[in-house]
Amino acid sequence: MTLSRRQALQGLAATAAGASLAGVLPAGLNSAQAQAAAWPSQPVRLLIAFPAGGPTDITMRVLADNASKLIGQPVVVENRPGAGGTLPAQALQQARPDGQVLAQIPLGVFRLPYTTRITWDPLKDISYILGITGYAFGVVVPSDGPIRSWADFVAYAKANPGKLAYGSTGALTSPHLTMEDIAQRLGVELNHIPYKGSADLMQALLGGQLMAAADSTGFAPHVASGKLRLLNTWGEQRLPKFPDAPTLRELGIPLVQASPFGLGGPGGMDPALVQRIHDAFRQAMEMPNHVEALAKFDQQLIPMNPAQYRRFAEDTFTREKALVDKLGLARPS
Repeated sequence: MTLSRRQALQGLAATAAGASLAGVLPAGLNSAQAQAAAWPSQPVRLLIAFPAGGPTDITMRVLADNASKLIGQPVVVENRPGAGGTLPAQALQQARPDGQVLAQIPLGVFRLPYTTRITWDPLKDISYILGITGYAFGVVVPSDGPIRSWADFVAYAKANPGKLAYGSTGALTSPHLTMEDIAQRLGVELNHIPYKGSADLMQALLGGQLMAAADSTGFAPHVASGKLRLLNTWGEQRLPKFPDAPTLRELGIPLVQASPFGLGGPGGMDPALVQRIHDAFRQAMEMPNHVEALAKFDQQLIPMNPAQYRRFAEDTFTREKALVDKLGLARPS
């Protein structure tokens, strides 16, 4: 956005806000357009689902800083880790639909109603604004441990049912459920230990509290330094940074998991406001510094506009029910 364009938008926002206080609207603007033009009227809170220091926190802070410069108000990141990455979405249920509170929407949100009794609906009670990116996942083990390959991992798990302790970034997150799906397909029993985020998980693994971890590429620096060994990755293709690590498909496990996420707001937001926020954050996420931040963790942009993101949410909601049912994790009716 050029300086003159940004100044024009900010000027329009100020005009709309002042006119709204006086009980009138600028000529040519209806109430929805005026609300969109007036956004943001104060600093925007951006709730993210994982702790400070991990890949999500690092990249989302770059995005927030970019957006702040475009919209003329600070975008303040608030970390809300725990509960399988669903706390930001739950917090939206108490927020006004004015765009002043936004949240990261991880995949775990779409399986929440199947595993936990809640009073809100992920499809009806969230406004889907923008798809942003996904993760590059994999399984890592300490380099000085007994497991040196995926074949070793499977052999140990079969010989020691329930004793291979692995960690993930939380119960019912994509790493957790994907590992349980893998275990079911292989006929093994694993011991899952949940953590609140990648930073805590890596600390536990490096500290000898775990035998393995399923995580996004927050593990990358530790693999590069030789402290951890990468056994597999979960994408369509091998990661360019780690070309020796096979994909799950190459290991005979027909799974691909990227766990796309994006930006949502409270349910009931006006479409004009949703579009205004989408446009600002879409430009912010395409800035070179954000793309470079994602690349450090082998993440790529997965842009979705509001309509595309809503369709993704609906499709994912259906698929997650099938996975939860398959793994026997559905809550009692």
